[in-house]
Amino acid sequence: MNPGAQNPDPMTVPPTSAYPPGDLAVWVFIFAELLAFGVFFLAYAFTRMRHVELFDAMQGTLDRRAGAVNTVLLITSSFCVARAVRAAEHGASRIGTRWVLAALACGAGFLLVKGAEYADKFGAGISLSTNTFYMFYLSLTFFHFMHVILGMVVLAVLAVQTRRGDYHRGNMNGLESGAAYWHMVDLVWIVLFPLVYVLR
Repeated sequence: MNPGAQNPDPMTVPPTSAYPPGDLAVWVFIFAELLAFGVFFLAYAFTRMRHVELFDAMQGTLDRRAGAVNTVLLITSSFCVARAVRAAEHGASRIGTRWVLAALACGAGFLLVKGAEYADKFGAGISLSTNTFYMFYLSLTFFHFMHVILGMVVLAVLAVQTRRGDYHRGNMNGLESGAAYWHMVDLVWIVLFPLVYVLR
């Protein structure tokens, strides 16, 4: 051993984990969920082609700024979860816990912003039966909204487990599985936001 060699920084050591990371059953569930959202998106796109004027007009009634803020929140939360996985893998449980809590805070921010949007629409008398566009808008976004809630429950459990030091190199399955699910929630919104709020 070279006495002059310096010990590497543990946070810069490349991670060693299985591929795909996490539990295979979780990945099957994720792909099933993506398939369900994909069917929703295709149905939306097909219906939109038949009612272009209606959909364009109704898109103008949505709050794009709120949708953009929620996009930033979910992308940021995915970054936080990725940092939490890396920190835990290198034995930095306390830092990993902080990153998970930061992701939770972003998720809570998403729910608050989306909840305010719903309150505005429901206050204006809008419902699933208002028109075809709002049937899709409310169905798609609420389906995603419920996934965010489920993801936050998962993150809350992971925060407790990470704080206890349950996750470390060689035992990352639970944290990586939860992270993969949260990334799926983020990915779906990245598709949903431009599709429903922006594209014309």
